[in-house]
Amino acid sequence: MLTIPDLVDRLAAVYGEPVPPPRRTLFELVVWENVAYLADDAARARAFDLLRTRIGVTPDALLAAPDSALQAVAAQGILAENQAAKLHEIGRIARDHFDGNVESIRDLPLAKAKRALMRFPSIGEPGAEKILLFARAQPVLGLESNGVRVLTRLGLVSEAKSYSATYREVQRLTALLADRGCDWLIRAHQLLRQHGQELCRRSRPLCERCPLTADCAFYQASRNTPSI
Repeated sequence: MLTIPDLVDRLAAVYGEPVPPPRRTLFELVVWENVAYLADDAARARAFDLLRTRIGVTPDALLAAPDSALQAVAAQGILAENQAAKLHEIGRIARDHFDGNVESIRDLPLAKAKRALMRFPSIGEPGAEKILLFARAQPVLGLESNGVRVLTRLGLVSEAKSYSATYREVQRLTALLADRGCDWLIRAHQLLRQHGQELCRRSRPLCERCPLTADCAFYQASRNTPSI
């Protein structure tokens, strides 16, 4: 049976080794998730760089920034006014709940660290795990929907009636990988996400180009489904 380590190595053979992401603080990663809504990676990076150079990525800088300046940054995505309000809220939460020091979350056990990050706008449990991983604070494979979809279609995880229940199954499976360390888990996250974005897409997956069809439950089921 295909294992996640085998899967990750096979994806690396297809896509090449991913470039490790920049090292960022927990606060910067919270901001990254909120700086532009429904933006691709390039647009989100532009928004983050604009914020860093024009305003600053600190709680005090976000609180002091006028709405118009934050909206100009968030305009790299959609709903700029809404995202600007979220950036102000992030600054307020960091100040009021963490005395401006979000890095203190690193010292918390995993469950408490996730709850602390989930105080911030738009950060659910998967997002909190992703932030802790990319900050190299906790070796937890926090996957977003693209990576989760790859695991369910391959049959490594059963898809439940709700996304939260499916994600709990993912957590149980990936908890066994913690001893591989943050760098390996970040690599796994990047490759699973890329495969879900490029080939194993939510709509119209490109199965004919996928190197995993021999091990893919979704593909095998689709071949055995009679056409109408």
